[in-house]
Amino acid sequence: MVSVAGVEKPVVIGVVGTHSTGKSTFLARLAHELRRGQVQVATVADLGEQAQRMGLPILDNHTWASTLWFVTRGISEELEAWSHADVVLVDRAVPDALGYYRAALAYRDEPLDPQACALLEMLVRRHSVHYDLLFHTTLEPGIPLGQDKTRSSDQRFRHLAGQHIDRVLHEFGLAHENLPADGHDHALRTAVQFATAHLSDPTTVVES
Repeated sequence: MVSVAGVEKPVVIGVVGTHSTGKSTFLARLAHELRRGQVQVATVADLGEQAQRMGLPILDNHTWASTLWFVTRGISEELEAWSHADVVLVDRAVPDALGYYRAALAYRDEPLDPQACALLEMLVRRHSVHYDLLFHTTLEPGIPLGQDKTRSSDQRFRHLAGQHIDRVLHEFGLAHENLPADGHDHALRTAVQFATAHLSDPTTVVES
């Protein structure tokens, strides 16, 4: 366990980024490597399919209400995972949802209402202090969309999502590691070293 803002919690590693950039693949490999080292791992999955089954608008159809669901459900599922893991891996940490909402508005050429977004931004900003390590995947346009999940095939929206997620990370001052498609091996070493070091000594600073 580590302590952030006086809260005892496991090491939390999140990944954000536009669709089909390797988030789930990377986290599956990371979970495997950590478990090989006898680390107890819990994974918080991408909520997109769950939202779709419930009939919530996703991707370029995101609304304020669907984004609030993604943020609050994501926070809830992460907190549930805290109680039974040494390390929690989050596929789409909560800044991702805010980035997708802003991208959807830009895609539809709709104005962003700062007052309506204030709650979303407050929730994302305050919860994000609990991420110990964040990775932001890099969009490689030449890599085709995966077929295992519902994704927007619109390349303009795909780029907008990546751009707005990046803006959220920088606007909120969230430290993160870039995760290019050809950089998974390095990122795996960084994440495993980070997690194991912090489990043994939460004050450890790990150089990437």
